[in-house]
Amino acid sequence: MKEKATLKQIAKELNVSVSTVSKALNDSPEISEPTKIKIQEFAKLKNYKPNIIGLNLKNRKTKTIGVIIPNILNSFFAKVFSGIEKVAEEKGYNVLTCISNESLEKEIHTLDMLSNGTIDGFILSVSEEAQKQNEFQHFIDIINDGTPIVMFDRIAEEVDCDKVIVDDFDSAVNATQHLIQLGCKKIAMLSAIGNLSVIKLRAKGYYKALENNDFAIDSDLVILTDSEEDFDQRVQLLFENNTLDGVFALDEHASMMAMKVAIKKGIKIPEQLSVIGFADGLWSRRMTPSLSTISQHGPEIGEAAAILLIQNLESKEEYKFKTRVIKTELRQRDSTRKL
Repeated sequence: MKEKATLKQIAKELNVSVSTVSKALNDSPEISEPTKIKIQEFAKLKNYKPNIIGLNLKNRKTKTIGVIIPNILNSFFAKVFSGIEKVAEEKGYNVLTCISNESLEKEIHTLDMLSNGTIDGFILSVSEEAQKQNEFQHFIDIINDGTPIVMFDRIAEEVDCDKVIVDDFDSAVNATQHLIQLGCKKIAMLSAIGNLSVIKLRAKGYYKALENNDFAIDSDLVILTDSEEDFDQRVQLLFENNTLDGVFALDEHASMMAMKVAIKKGIKIPEQLSVIGFADGLWSRRMTPSLSTISQHGPEIGEAAAILLIQNLESKEEYKFKTRVIKTELRQRDSTRKL
């Protein structure tokens, strides 16, 4: 196959600037007709093909949104993506999706790779490693270079951009309060991703609900770790050394393991133990018993994020950043007793 030339190669061969080549190939009136013909014929000879996705000239956008999600296996992110795609399609935008796999290095690489004119703006949820290291300069650099970002769910307060969040604190207060109203006296709080910003807010909500009801905080009933292996070992010990009647699990893995360990030990759910999880994936409805969860309304989060980004991209006036808060919903199933 004949190798395709680039703008830089054409400019070097003809001893002109890249800007001159670009303008000539786009039939700009700024370039004389003889120069234009010379460049266009040479480009054709060298098999030059313009990068349509990457075109980002003065009055032209790529109409493409870059979406970076931390984890492809998490059903919550799939639901958010469906909302982004719905709005993008309605507004005439394409969506390009990448996965950071919770890696700071991959997150930085993806931002650099796509911010060269491939996309108009980003919608993303911050990787676990970036939050753990409190490293957000790569987002600030991208925004300063003129590419807008909308963060959702996991955000960085230090970065000035549009954000879409759920009421993690309030929903945690309400979930813990619900367990207390069910008569639970020893309520464990569990998470295997304890270093994330959303988990810290949920933990604060749990503590606030206990405080509101004059419950003493028992550190033996709290597991906040960032290792699933460590979590699995500690949750086994938790059930061996304590008689629990309530569990508030702040992430999917914590919910699943708490139910699994309890059932294996012969604890009846919900008669002896009520469990509330966070995030409403398919597996929560298919478990036996089915899991009561806090639904984050993923598609609505995605729609809100896409709307904010497109408003920013298409705004002709000075744009002011916004934070949208999506209300959660406690969906009661078989893992909690009825009031």
